[in-house]
Amino acid sequence: MNHDQLIQNTISFVKKALENAEGGHDWFHIERVFNTSRLISKQEKTNALVVELAALLHDIADPKFHDGDESVGPEIARTFLESQQVDASTIDHVVNIIQHMSFKNSLENSGTAFASKELEVVQDADRLDAIGAIGIARAFNYGGFKNRALYDPKIAPNLQMTKEEYKASKAPTINHFYEKLLLLKDRMNTETGRKLAKERHQFMETYLDQFFGEWNGNR
Repeated sequence: MNHDQLIQNTISFVKKALENAEGGHDWFHIERVFNTSRLISKQEKTNALVVELAALLHDIADPKFHDGDESVGPEIARTFLESQQVDASTIDHVVNIIQHMSFKNSLENSGTAFASKELEVVQDADRLDAIGAIGIARAFNYGGFKNRALYDPKIAPNLQMTKEEYKASKAPTINHFYEKLLLLKDRMNTETGRKLAKERHQFMETYLDQFFGEWNGNR
């Protein structure tokens, strides 16, 4: 099977799998990460097929929608890629990216973390979709999906969360900006990712300034 046909098959598979997904983790999120991954890849030496497949399959079964089970997504991705007769080394690389790219995994101290340039690219693209105007929209969409408060002055952000605390958190959505979103600019892997993150980060800072001004009745 040629590259283009494999990508089209993967797109069709992902669209079907995510047709009823929560709005911040639906096909359009995947499409944005896919396009941004290809944009970043233009400036990096990567295996294009690995980057594109990992971008398309990275949220095929997000653990937070599967009772925290982190094995579902990689298993689905592996089974699908095997059905497409993708070579074993490419499958292993894609599955490793899916297993290691999540922000929550960075909260663990692991000396055996997987690393690759392809992981860096897809991770940057995914993190870019978590910040800026779209990141703000996604945060509040998910907060509403989980019936969380917008903001509660009595609940301070937890800036020293463990991975398990992060997974179990039910904090107000505004806390998520301080616990994750505002940290992502300085965690970009690539030069292109850093450049794109700068403007998106500033937009979030401006938004929060306006939010608290309105919250406190000053604007």
